[in-house]
Amino acid sequence: MRGAVRHVEWVGDDDPERLEAATITLAPDRLDALGTSRTTDYATAWSLETGPDWVTERLDVMVAGRWFRRRLVLVRDAHGRWSADVSADGDVEYRGERMEQAGLADPASLDGALDCDLALCPVTNTMPIRRLDAIDDVVPETELTMAWVALPSLAVHASLQVYSAAAPFDAAAGRGVVRYRSADSGFVADLSIDHDGIVVDYPRIARRVRTR
Repeated sequence: MRGAVRHVEWVGDDDPERLEAATITLAPDRLDALGTSRTTDYATAWSLETGPDWVTERLDVMVAGRWFRRRLVLVRDAHGRWSADVSADGDVEYRGERMEQAGLADPASLDGALDCDLALCPVTNTMPIRRLDAIDDVVPETELTMAWVALPSLAVHASLQVYSAAAPFDAAAGRGVVRYRSADSGFVADLSIDHDGIVVDYPRIARRVRTR
């Protein structure tokens, strides 16, 4: 895909030892991205492809810890059906607890979902922000179903999330603000975004340290 290329890095707001990096290719109605995440316990590499209107087509995630390796290929087809291929080797425990099985246990729970949401990854907020035009317009609370991918287990669950924007992008400040709310847990955060709809600051999750 041809488009503007952005290289962005974040550090964990909750965990300063966690480093996130992504190369994002932006076209007028879609994006492709490659990314990595490194923590003290595991490392993740992922690739993301979306189609028209920023709708997820494929997310490929590999995670490796000291004693385990897992891979998930999550696909949304042209009919809106989600499927997952998984592989897993090694220990099934993480920090003394048994990890969930990787993959999608209930595909029907994702009926109507357009987006994936990789845990702790700021890039996957960009798709709903762009689709709702939350950069340039006031957006009322809009509830969306996401295919949420847990880390490091790579288990996939339906997640109800609400996006809204109280004001258009502030060109003078070079920032916009989009409110995120989890309808499942009640977690709320005001996401600071740039002119491309890419997260600058996600309170309690990640904050940007470099971009070019």
